[in-house]
Amino acid sequence: MAVDALTFRQALGQFASGITVVTTRDAAGRPAGLTASAFCSVSLDPPLILVCVDHRSEVNQALHASGLFGVSVLHEGQESWSRRFAAGGPEKFRDAELVTGVQGTLLVPDALAHLECRVKAGHPEGDHMVWVGEVLGLAVAPGRPLLYHGSAYRRLDEAETGARAPDRV
Repeated sequence: MAVDALTFRQALGQFASGITVVTTRDAAGRPAGLTASAFCSVSLDPPLILVCVDHRSEVNQALHASGLFGVSVLHEGQESWSRRFAAGGPEKFRDAELVTGVQGTLLVPDALAHLECRVKAGHPEGDHMVWVGEVLGLAVAPGRPLLYHGSAYRRLDEAETGARAPDRV
């Protein structure tokens, strides 16, 4: 059975996800970045994450050249950062007041979490590159995440139960 691309996209759109901004530098030191919802943890020991990047994005070449990247997990008030980095081209960095992490990566200020990563591996899969990053440093702040679901930005419902999943570290 062939899978229709539009229906496949709609099905995946039913999975609510957080929003990240991934940043790096190209071989000439110019910043490159994008908005990514295809982001997840891979391993706690060692601490590994992955992010998927469209093959057409200039970020792939920059990740390969730099070997380092930053991930900023956006809070509910940072939709403008998500929209800015969803656009193509270098103008997304014009007047962007990013902060520099300990490892030298560019990060969105005041994000819920910052992860500074070293590229561990890159795997071409379909129309994307799957980048695995080893987390070298991180910071976490309280707040509520910016979410994406059904092709729209969302926020957590104020009526949430507050029940927590058990810690398993």
